[in-house]
Amino acid sequence: MNLPIYQVDAFTNQLFGGNPAAVCPLKEWLPAATMLQIAKENNLAETAFFIPKGDDYELRWFTPEIEIDLCGHATLATAHVIFTQLGVQGETIYFHTLQAGTLSVSRQGDLYTLDFPSRVPETALLPEGLTAALGGPMPKQVLKSRDFFLVYENEAEIVSLNPDFSELNKIDAIGFIVTAPGTNSDFVSRFFAPKVGINEDPVTGSAHCNLIPFWAQQLGKNQLHAFQLSERRGELWCELKGDRVLMSGNAVTYLKGEIFI
Repeated sequence: MNLPIYQVDAFTNQLFGGNPAAVCPLKEWLPAATMLQIAKENNLAETAFFIPKGDDYELRWFTPEIEIDLCGHATLATAHVIFTQLGVQGETIYFHTLQAGTLSVSRQGDLYTLDFPSRVPETALLPEGLTAALGGPMPKQVLKSRDFFLVYENEAEIVSLNPDFSELNKIDAIGFIVTAPGTNSDFVSRFFAPKVGINEDPVTGSAHCNLIPFWAQQLGKNQLHAFQLSERRGELWCELKGDRVLMSGNAVTYLKGEIFI
């Protein structure tokens, strides 16, 4: 069996920036174990698989370790492939997912806008050993939704964090969002998820499902500009819209090829 594969850098307009994702168009679903093996082989934060469903698509995402419930950058990458490589016309693509409901991606020129569910984090207790595992100062606020959500004083503290990923992996959580007010943006963040095979994710759409409602409330405005301060760095234009969040960014195709199974 030969399968097409694409790799796209998402949330960037520069090759080798943003967050790379693999995208595999399918005619029908492969066994989940096979899709996980492909994701392991790709060794990227996420590999997206999609199949047609009428005029829409069904979409699933895999890290090198598990099938994940929600992924922003790989959804953006999938829409980019459908629009630019498969030649689909129109302005909006709808994706039906197993756990996150229906998601959409709209295109205006080179800018893509994701419509995702808002996930408001709630106050939580700081797990024992987490501050030391993150290699930085004590956070001023601790919250949680799917992931732990730690708020710091300023951007410099976010940059200075030096996580011990083996220690982070001992804490029962999929991921850890760290965030603070930005110097040249409304807010900044980083995201760590060693338990699912992603030590530091370059740009994380699912984390912004938490970040956008939190900072919209803190700053008293619904339109926000954000940077994720990974080595590859990502930039997002965000909006809180009721119980949904909008995230806009660019994407660049890195490669296309074939998988032989």
